[in-house]
Amino acid sequence: MRALRAVAAGLFGGALLAASAIAAAQGAFPSKTVRLIVPFPPGQATDIVARLLAEQLAKNWGQQVYVENRGGGGGIPGMLAGRDAAPDGYTITFGTSGTIGANPGLYAKLPYDPPKDYAMVGGVFVVPLMFVAHPGFPHATIKDLVAAAKREPGKINWAFAGTGTSQHLTGELFKVRAGIDMVGIPYKGSGPAMTDLLGGQVALMVDSLASALPHVKGGKIKAIAMTTLHRVPQLPDVPTVAESGYPGFDGNGWAGLVVPAATPREVVERIGGEVRKVMTDPGMQARVIERGAIPDPRGPAEWSEFVKAEIIKWGDIARKASIRLD
Repeated sequence: MRALRAVAAGLFGGALLAASAIAAAQGAFPSKTVRLIVPFPPGQATDIVARLLAEQLAKNWGQQVYVENRGGGGGIPGMLAGRDAAPDGYTITFGTSGTIGANPGLYAKLPYDPPKDYAMVGGVFVVPLMFVAHPGFPHATIKDLVAAAKREPGKINWAFAGTGTSQHLTGELFKVRAGIDMVGIPYKGSGPAMTDLLGGQVALMVDSLASALPHVKGGKIKAIAMTTLHRVPQLPDVPTVAESGYPGFDGNGWAGLVVPAATPREVVERIGGEVRKVMTDPGMQARVIERGAIPDPRGPAEWSEFVKAEIIKWGDIARKASIRLD
């Protein structure tokens, strides 16, 4: 009996030591280099903001935070690398409107399940999208555009950067909400599409604010409406689709952070709190806005609900528009 008590005491003591070690490790987080995976090539919007965030987190934590680009494959390889990492908070992945919002509805056999495979750390930024047009396009408002599309279904063409992108899905969402038929023309990126818009080969385009802003300010194209729920600080005089007769309309690119699902909640909350601290700093916000994005410091719970709603929304649009990527 005495031997059994001794064994039990030893096991209990060992459990306490293990628990103490875990608590100490969490309390010291981060105590080593942190990897930040971006599932896209360098130079893309997510990569640009990721490097701003990594720089500031490294200063605040006193630990190196390095950005690892895992481009290609619709962001899938990068997301898998993040999912399969050790669930200790030292590998953080950027989940985006494409990789965790749209991909579930675009791929029949997506090799990861965002709500099940990842813990949502929180938002980082939103990429506003907008309807822009060639100066010669005869319609200057959403109301006029819809009226023209209803008078002559299928006559208006609109350009977008790639099948299944946020630009594509947002345009399809607008078609559904407005009940109109416009012919979409996919391009291999915003650059080629914008070239044709500037040249008048296409008259209308759904593009990101970051890409379109210089041309709007230069008077080379005209802004019809923002697809954000609210007006943006970069173009405060441009109305939104939502205020132009389609309440609640909201279609944008976005990005936030995820970690493997088994990551301890305390670590998730700690990372989320640190990221919110960075993203609510006025200096950081100004740097993000300068690059055509909007800071999004939503925490784990709120951002998790947002992601779930986006998966449903874009899955529904992908089905209605018959958009598949596999």
